[in-house]
Amino acid sequence: MADILRILYVDDEPSLLGIAKAFLEKTGNYSITTLESATAALERLKLEQYDAIISDYQMPDMNGIEFLKSVRKSGNSSPFIIFTGRGREEVVVDAINNGVDFYLQKGGDPRAQFAELSHKIY
Repeated sequence: MADILRILYVDDEPSLLGIAKAFLEKTGNYSITTLESATAALERLKLEQYDAIISDYQMPDMNGIEFLKSVRKSGNSSPFIIFTGRGREEVVVDAINNGVDFYLQKGGDPRAQFAELSHKIY
């Protein structure tokens, strides 16, 4: 049996967090920790290590790029995936310029989008 990957998923939409957690844990070797704010995630990252981080872009306390910058500034080099409904080109460019590993857009068939997200984690 393969090692279970520990994933931190941050999004301010609790229903989406629940769906993503259920799908990813069912279809892959993942243990998903979900949090609803980047601020809470930064505190958690001081205590625990994760194999990958997934983050929404648009959140109330800080956006996904600000969260990515804070994670990288702390010395954490875990793979970082922006998973967002915001598809503007400047957001993608900003994410890439700040060291994001992958950028995926939400929307469409949930099964297909979470399958694609799962593939990006590997």
